Amino acid sequence: MANNERRVGTVSRGIRCPIIREGDDLAKIVAESVLEAAEYENFEIRDKDVISITESIVARAQGNYASVDDIAQDVKAKLGGGTVGVIFPILSRNRFAICLRGIAKGAKKIVLMLSYPSDEVGNHLVTLDMLDEAGVNPYSDVLALERYRELFGYKKHEFTGVDYVEYYGNLVKESGAEVEIVFANNPRAILNYADHILTCDIHTRARTKRILKAEGAKVVLGLDDILNTPVNGSGCNEKYGLLGSNKSTEDKIKLFPRECNDLVLDIQKRILEATGKNVEVMVYGDGAFKDPQGKIWELADPVVSPAFTSGLVGTPNELKLKYLADNDFKDLSGDALKEAIAASIRAKDGDLTGNMASQGTTPRQLTDLIGSLCDLTSGSGDKGTPVVLVQGYFDNYTN
Repeated sequence: MANNERRVGTVSRGIRCPIIREGDDLAKIVAESVLEAAEYENFEIRDKDVISITESIVARAQGNYASVDDIAQDVKAKLGGGTVGVIFPILSRNRFAICLRGIAKGAKKIVLMLSYPSDEVGNHLVTLDMLDEAGVNPYSDVLALERYRELFGYKKHEFTGVDYVEYYGNLVKESGAEVEIVFANNPRAILNYADHILTCDIHTRARTKRILKAEGAKVVLGLDDILNTPVNGSGCNEKYGLLGSNKSTEDKIKLFPRECNDLVLDIQKRILEATGKNVEVMVYGDGAFKDPQGKIWELADPVVSPAFTSGLVGTPNELKLKYLADNDFKDLSGDALKEAIAASIRAKDGDLTGNMASQGTTPRQLTDLIGSLCDLTSGSGDKGTPVVLVQGYFDNYTN
């Protein structure tokens, strides 16, 4: 290969943008911010670059907000306003606290059923070792609050310093409802306490609803069924309801963005007109990866990407270079090895499923992989880069 070959593969850049407000022309702002960054930092936009926009600025531009009272009115109308079984919420002040206040305001009594030892995204109440020590079987045992405290005491989350059991219980009481807290992992357990059920799990919600309906619950709804249409002129999300929402203020949430396919196509078109390059565009929220220390699986949104252009459909189609180097071409070195591997890549099939040389490459959706990269690049704090430009993601060793 020539000496002027590229020496850099994938590059991920956080792009600074102005603070976005409701009603802003987001497509224009995003396209201009990327083009200005390219000019200031002296890099070129290329075909197959990926422009990713965080879901929060999309929802903000859409004005997609709702209040505790909006949630309360919808819950009361749909679940009857009496005793409501609220099951499998995640343990998060940002994600669930404001929703819980609204749910409690729309009911007389909440039976709050928490999964244990952790919620579905890995926030732990207790450790597996503590369960073993107590002789508790999380698959079958249902624990009342008193028994839970007897066994495990008052345990604060290692990162947030919050005892979520106490915190959620107090939130319900402060919102004017009675509260009873139980711990179980089998959704059927809630039917001993209530027959109007709001299931708050994210990725397992379809199964939970199916089981409860089959067991004869009178009303079974998920968070995706609350605020799936506007209440008193509020925001909503037709597909996901309260799923993917975040705390905005102490009595308001920002919902997951509504339909935003037009947005990604508009940005793609603006970049094409300005540069002649065909870029891909996506909206992303949480990444999808697990933290080995805190054990949290990041994905509290219903999906990583609610909207993306067509070039981001599917999974990577890659060969494992180290497999080729250690097996097929173990007797080659230097330029001969380089050329043999490059030839394999150029000749690879459109679908490498089952090919030994693709083993160990990541069989995940492109949008989940790129969204995770972007979530780590933009961070969740004060970096001020809600747009991320990923370059070279679709390159391989031959480019």
